[in-house]
Amino acid sequence: MSLDEKEKVRDVAVEDSLEKHSVDVEAASLHVASPFRGKWATRLAHWGVEARGIQPVPLEERTDTQYYKIFAVFMSSNLTILTLSTGTLGPVVFGLSVRDSCLIILAFTAFCTIFPAYLVTWGPKLGMRQMVLARYTFGYYGAIVPCVLNLVVVVTFSMLNCILGGQTLASVTDGRLSWTVGIVIFTILSLIISFFGLKFLHWYEQVAWIPILITLIITVGIGGKHFSDPPTPEPASVAGVMGFAGVQAGLMIPWSAYSADYASYISPGISSWKIFLASYGGLFLSVVPTQCIGAAVAAAAATVPAWEERYAGGDIGGLLNAVLTPLGGFGQFLTVLLSLSVAANLVSIFYSSTLNFQVSIPPLVAVPRYAFSIIIAAVVLPLSIVGSHRFYTAITNILGLMGYWTSVFVVVLIIEHLYFRSNSFSNYDPDAWDQPKRLPPGLAALGTGVLSFGLIVPCISQAWFLGPFAEKAGDIGFEVALGLSAVLYPLLRWAELRRFGR
Repeated sequence: MSLDEKEKVRDVAVEDSLEKHSVDVEAASLHVASPFRGKWATRLAHWGVEARGIQPVPLEERTDTQYYKIFAVFMSSNLTILTLSTGTLGPVVFGLSVRDSCLIILAFTAFCTIFPAYLVTWGPKLGMRQMVLARYTFGYYGAIVPCVLNLVVVVTFSMLNCILGGQTLASVTDGRLSWTVGIVIFTILSLIISFFGLKFLHWYEQVAWIPILITLIITVGIGGKHFSDPPTPEPASVAGVMGFAGVQAGLMIPWSAYSADYASYISPGISSWKIFLASYGGLFLSVVPTQCIGAAVAAAAATVPAWEERYAGGDIGGLLNAVLTPLGGFGQFLTVLLSLSVAANLVSIFYSSTLNFQVSIPPLVAVPRYAFSIIIAAVVLPLSIVGSHRFYTAITNILGLMGYWTSVFVVVLIIEHLYFRSNSFSNYDPDAWDQPKRLPPGLAALGTGVLSFGLIVPCISQAWFLGPFAEKAGDIGFEVALGLSAVLYPLLRWAELRRFGR
């Protein structure tokens, strides 16, 4: 039997199982007593606003066969100036050459992208959001821990996007427009689109990446003549290589905490390989070239006085505007387009954050999803304004930290599925998603996280802490997280099953 035939047989088994258990939870949720239900909720639903939160999407509503939308979501979300600015860290922070930076970007992105791309394939099979799926490993209450950590990721990524967007927009006006105004604009724009839900998100993301790709190509065409003669860097150090590798992990692996959110309406009959390749392609093809452009532009800035002047203090927006200055007014227009790129990333993570609130505080499942778009915007806006002039310090510290915990998260989820559930979605009880006593206790997953961090901490190299192992080998935190959790989780899970039987 071929691989496709085996997958079709497995999908049929999953569908048969789900048909027995599937309940239209969205309709049921309308009967929950809540001040958020009523005339306005009905009107918003009529306008197409998605109210469903973490309730699983019933099988009969998983009818979307346009799996290539996932490619567009990840392409738009990562073809941004945040991704470009991450590439600048290689030469600017870690002292790497453009060549070494690009090789690290290529190798570690190729590896780290596997995790989120694989987890996207889970969404169509059960119609569940990523953090609801995490309950089948971490338990009903245990899943609150990674969910809260994920909310921290959402807020920090959102802050970085808002700061960069505001910075870049302000660069066009030579300081007449403050960064704060730009931050407010991008927060409101992202709030509006994420408020409406996944249907509108997919529509926006399908087109958002196209003008940004064209703009980046023009940027390379205009500034490329300066890329061939960068300053001679110092030889690459182990600490520099491993530190920048950790940044790649911190940029890519955290997508695993949202992956299934964007595919929960896709038909379970679509080949998982097609969904995986669409997801992998959207992530890899957007991140690698964009980061490499960032590394090249940042390195060349040291040899181009006009670029260096605008780049003073780590002003990414000013640097990009300087590169496009030869095009005059059209160059300023392109800079504005680049600033708008952050909205696509913000929309995606704002959307996922609305779901995370309901997993973190289960009673909030009675509140429509869109209400949390307003809350996350209200949190992100003031924090972005306060942190707007500490960008490089923030991004290097934040990306490293995000790579550590999400590495443990993906390993325990994947081992649970591949080994303990025999790589079959028929081994999941679809009705147990909100039933604590029918889910695993989660002690094995939480224990893996706690014990892993006992060894991860000595391997951390950050501005605020340098572990004894990291002092000699560089930041190897995410590599240790992957390896150690892969050893610990099976042992702890076997013990958990023997004790609790679930």
